[in-house]
Amino acid sequence: MGEGLGGGGVSGKTPPFIDVHPTPTPPHQGEGLVRRVLADGAARLAAVSDTPRLDAELLMAHALGIERETLLLRRLDDSVPASFAALLDRRLAHEPVAYITGRRAFWTIALEVGPGVLIPRPDSEALIEAAVVRFGKAGPRRILDLGTGPGTLLLAALDQWPEASGLGVDGSPAALAYARRNGDARAEFRLGDWGEAIAERFDLILCNPPYVEAGADLPPDVARYEPDAALYAGPDGLDCYRLLAPQFRALLAPGGIVCLEIGAGQESAVSALMAAEGFTIESRMDLKGIARCLVLSVDPE
Repeated sequence: MGEGLGGGGVSGKTPPFIDVHPTPTPPHQGEGLVRRVLADGAARLAAVSDTPRLDAELLMAHALGIERETLLLRRLDDSVPASFAALLDRRLAHEPVAYITGRRAFWTIALEVGPGVLIPRPDSEALIEAAVVRFGKAGPRRILDLGTGPGTLLLAALDQWPEASGLGVDGSPAALAYARRNGDARAEFRLGDWGEAIAERFDLILCNPPYVEAGADLPPDVARYEPDAALYAGPDGLDCYRLLAPQFRALLAPGGIVCLEIGAGQESAVSALMAAEGFTIESRMDLKGIARCLVLSVDPE
C-alpha cells in the first residue's frame, strides 16, 4: 500500500505531537543544546528524508518523553538526552520514524505501530472523510475494515462515531496484535482472508489493500522495513482488487457504502473492476489532488 502505497493526506485532525507539517520554531532566545542539535540533526537527515526537521523534532520529543508541541514551545534550551544520538542513527539508516517512536497519529487518534505492520499514511484519511460526507453525524451502525493493519481505519471511524461498532480483519497476526493493543471495546479484530467467512452485512466497509506493483522502486524506509504483504499486489498492483470486487456486495447492507483506497493512476482500472460487479462509483481526491478513494454503492432495485 503506501503513501500513495495504501496510505498517506493529513487532515487538521492530526494530533499536534506527530503532525506532518513542521511547526515554526519560536524566536531564538539563546542557543540551547536542544536547539543546536535539532538543527544539526535536520541537516544530517536531509540526505534520507523529505521532512528532516520534522523527523529530528519527533525523535527529540520521543527522547525527552514529551510531545513535540511541548518541545517546540518550552524545551529548546534543555540539555539533549543521551538516547537521542542512537535514535538519530536509526533514522539515518532509513528506519521509519513511526517504528522508532512506536506511534503514529491518524485522523483523531494515535496508534501504536512497529515492525510487521504497515504505517498509517495521511492519504488514507480520504476514506474517513468520504464516509463523513456520506453519513454525517448520524454515522453508520456497523463498520467493517478489511486489511485493518494496526486498526487504522476502523478505530478512526469508531472515534468519529461513538455509537458505531465494527470488525477489523487482517491476514497478519503481527498486525492484529497491534490492532488489539490499540483497540476499542466496540471493535472486534479477527484473523482472516479479506471478506471470506464473514456472514454479517455492514453499513460501511473501509478497505486499504496492498496496491503496489511487484518490483516497484520504493523508498528505502518503506522497502526495507514495512511488510511486503501489506505493500505488493501482483505485477499490475491489482490482484487484491480482483479478489475484493466480488466480495463487497455480499458484505454490504442495503444503503451502505464501500470506501476503497487506490494507488496513484489506478482509478480507471479499479473502477472498471468494481463497475463490473454493479457498483456506482464516486472518486475522491487526497490532499495532493490524487484520486485516492473510490466510494462504491449499489443503486436500490
